[in-house]
Amino acid sequence: MINREWHLQSRPVGWPKPEDFALVEAPVPTPGEGQILVRNKYLSVDPYMRGRMSAAKSYAAPYELGKVMQGGAVGEVVASNAEGFSVGDHVLHFFGWREYAALDAQHAVKVDASAAPLSTYLGVLGMTGLTAYAGLLRTASFKEGDVVFVSGAAGAVGSQVGQIARLKGASRVIGSAGSDEKVKLLVEEYGFDAAFNYKNGPVAEQLREAAPEGIDVYFDNVGGDHLEAAIGSLNQGGRIAVCGMISVYNNTEPAPGPRNLARLIQTRGRIEGFLVGDHYDLQPQFVQEVGPWVASGALKYRETVVEGIENNLEAFLGVLRGDNTGKMIVKL
Repeated sequence: MINREWHLQSRPVGWPKPEDFALVEAPVPTPGEGQILVRNKYLSVDPYMRGRMSAAKSYAAPYELGKVMQGGAVGEVVASNAEGFSVGDHVLHFFGWREYAALDAQHAVKVDASAAPLSTYLGVLGMTGLTAYAGLLRTASFKEGDVVFVSGAAGAVGSQVGQIARLKGASRVIGSAGSDEKVKLLVEEYGFDAAFNYKNGPVAEQLREAAPEGIDVYFDNVGGDHLEAAIGSLNQGGRIAVCGMISVYNNTEPAPGPRNLARLIQTRGRIEGFLVGDHYDLQPQFVQEVGPWVASGALKYRETVVEGIENNLEAFLGVLRGDNTGKMIVKL
């Protein structure tokens, strides 16, 4: 049996190129003692993976050259040498970018395929959803009545942030996105009070129009001009949670910082970055609160599904381009 897997061949400079990667054929691994063999069914591609392609020190270890990359995946156990796991079980793990994965059972979490579609455990009910929940409620200290601005709001995390804010009693929720179609989605399906296409004009001007009385919370997925605009519209005591800065991930030179940081003195504002890995203690609370919203349809989600392991790289590049609406998923 052949296992196809993606290897990083060279570290990208600027925008990743196809020649930086290789789809390699290898034997299907045999699970050792305490391990399971998983046939992956869905793979996750996420913006943070771009940072792992660099050798620079970061919060996650760089991908090794010439070796298979990693990422979130959901699959079916097809062989087990581990107590508590049986053939046919479905599990969530982080050995994606391949068709089959042999892994220590302690690194896998069982998921219920009858409770929700398997793909949702990579998105709305998985790490993506917990990122939105923890960033908004803990890092940004959201409270009822806040005016909330979300950049990259049609993406997997951003769309959930806006909906959670609405369900928790925000007085106004505003989102930015990269197309008129996504703007329409934010307002008509996700229930945002206002949204704008950042390609249609200066972000600062469009934000002031959408939030004439300012914002209390900014959830940052983009950085750059969005962060500067948010600081400019921040109310007294405003909070900014920095989840990602996709606008600068492929830069070869440091991007200029916001020019209006001094405004934080006037507003007593706060900017704080966060990683979802620091907030796994919220997982039970997250599932308990968000699960029923998803089941009832009160919290809606979208997935952009790309078929085939051979298209995994193109799906990842699509995330960097903003091609996806909601969570980008690769179906094997």
